[in-house]
Amino acid sequence: MYRWWGSITSNSWCGHLPRDVGVVLVAAGRGERLGGVRKQYRPIAGVPMLLHALRPFVAHPEVLHAVIALPPEDVAAPPGFLADLAGPALTLVGGGTERSDSVAAGLRALPAACTVVLVHDAARPFPDSEVIAAVIQEARAGWGAVAAVPVTDTVKEVAEGPVRRVVRTVPRHALWRAQTPQGFPRELLAAAHARGRPAGAATDDATLVERIGGEVRIVPDSPRNMKVTTAEDLEWAELWAARR
Repeated sequence: MYRWWGSITSNSWCGHLPRDVGVVLVAAGRGERLGGVRKQYRPIAGVPMLLHALRPFVAHPEVLHAVIALPPEDVAAPPGFLADLAGPALTLVGGGTERSDSVAAGLRALPAACTVVLVHDAARPFPDSEVIAAVIQEARAGWGAVAAVPVTDTVKEVAEGPVRRVVRTVPRHALWRAQTPQGFPRELLAAAHARGRPAGAATDDATLVERIGGEVRIVPDSPRNMKVTTAEDLEWAELWAARR
């Protein structure tokens, strides 16, 4: 059994810290691009990817509760390592067809005491603890916060159609690539899901917040906080885990 929870306290050398942060870990993918294998359960350096993603959050002294959104059929019969961990501070819920459905389900399952909410992709197994702290700090100030990295490649806008014709080169100086965690005051995130989702699909929660006029700020992140999507990504994740 994995043991990584019970010793957390809400005090630090700088004084009392509020313990009011909820975490929604999105892990409802079915692994189509990995041959139908649930990538969130795949081991990286001997540890399930999902646990790599979860541990830095539950180790933070301000985190009160975590919710993991799984494929619905996995909630009743989760992998053994998750069945052992579920309890008063960790809830398993069924996710939905769209990412936003999974986040909404996780949001509903968080205790009312969680007034700040972080959302993280289980497919990003290496979130940085300092970035997590910075995202919480920004969300406490009343706006959204997105871990992101600046775009360094030259970006081309391409016309739709069978011929991939370049329309223009997009100036990259103001472009950032959004990652997770993303953090929000709970009321702002709940309003964004209630009012922003009817406008169409969104690939992240910051998009929903932007749709309702909410302010979103960038927290600089590291490219090491990669998203594992393909078999090649898994190989890179193994290499990085070996270096840590």
